[in-house]
Amino acid sequence: MHRIVVVGAGYAGMLTAVSLIGRTGRRDDVSVTVVNATDRFTERLRLHQTATGQHLPELEIRRFVDDLEVGWVTGIDLTARTVRIDDEREIGYDTLVYALGGSADTSAVPGAADHAYTLDSATDAELFARRLGELSEGRVLVCGSGLTGLEAATEIAERFPQLTVTLLGRTPPGRDLGPKARDHMRSALRRLSVSVEVAEIAKVRPDGADLAGGVSLPADVILWTSGVRVSPLAAAAGLTVDDHGRIVTDATLRSISHPEVYAVGDAAAITQRYGVMHGTCQSGMPTGAHAAAQIVRELDGKAPKPFRFGYLHEPVSLGRRDAVIQFVHPDETPKRFYLSGRAAVWYKETVSSAPWTTYGRILRRPGIGMLGWRRGGRYTRLSGTR
Repeated sequence: MHRIVVVGAGYAGMLTAVSLIGRTGRRDDVSVTVVNATDRFTERLRLHQTATGQHLPELEIRRFVDDLEVGWVTGIDLTARTVRIDDEREIGYDTLVYALGGSADTSAVPGAADHAYTLDSATDAELFARRLGELSEGRVLVCGSGLTGLEAATEIAERFPQLTVTLLGRTPPGRDLGPKARDHMRSALRRLSVSVEVAEIAKVRPDGADLAGGVSLPADVILWTSGVRVSPLAAAAGLTVDDHGRIVTDATLRSISHPEVYAVGDAAAITQRYGVMHGTCQSGMPTGAHAAAQIVRELDGKAPKPFRFGYLHEPVSLGRRDAVIQFVHPDETPKRFYLSGRAAVWYKETVSSAPWTTYGRILRRPGIGMLGWRRGGRYTRLSGTR
């Protein structure tokens, strides 16, 4: 029996698992085990909705995965090839898929871990929503001007118009959007009365944030969305990692130090022609599909194939009734084409709901690809499954 263990059941880990289950379902010489902290799938793309008190459907991982071990991964023994869980259980593997993902980096600024909420889990988002619900008036400070901060700030402003919302970051929001898409985003921020501050955060206090220039911004509640950090487990285990703690992979997504370990999603440092990929659902799910396909190739005695990926779009919610979609080149530089308004809302909602239906479709037809792009006469599947 060849034992495959997938640690982490986020977007990338779940796609890896269901692809492997679909591809090996008729084999009696392979087992697929998933290890995750909870038995529920967290829609991270929608946590800004949970953070404003909106109720999302509960998605059970066991709907797709029979062999699920619930618990926190506390260690990996690369020599013994075992994964240790917090209740001291040990699970052996022959092939390991590392998909533990990332979280908001609250360690970069003093006070952030103590005084700011995050959107790292559904529980975190629910705690923040509870705090918002207690405010009849007040000031909300969203730290981090990336897409997560932008979506959270606009969602809060739309759902809680009695609150004053400020979006604070080192760079202006939407800097990677094209000019027209950026103009639409700015109009939405003005319509929702979200103020924008561009500054370095020096310290987070219970009642606000101190900026590098000596100015202080008062706040009744603070949401931290700035930066990403990954679990230290990979480095502690002895896997080769980059400066951010991500597992360095070869072209096929195997660890360069331990080829029996595949790394996918935010936890992997994957180099493409345009540089190292950054963690998003858009890129994470294709890494999972590719890893699953290559593991099966190795089981069949074939050499794994290299992973190739190109970005397609940058979807941004601006509350429930507005959005902007920036279409991009494979290296994520913006194209001229974009969507806004109702068309963008429909597009964003379709993309955001796609993972759960995709898992079911892959179980039925494990060899299918996902969305792709054509360039230079060569077709590259974003999922990397063919």
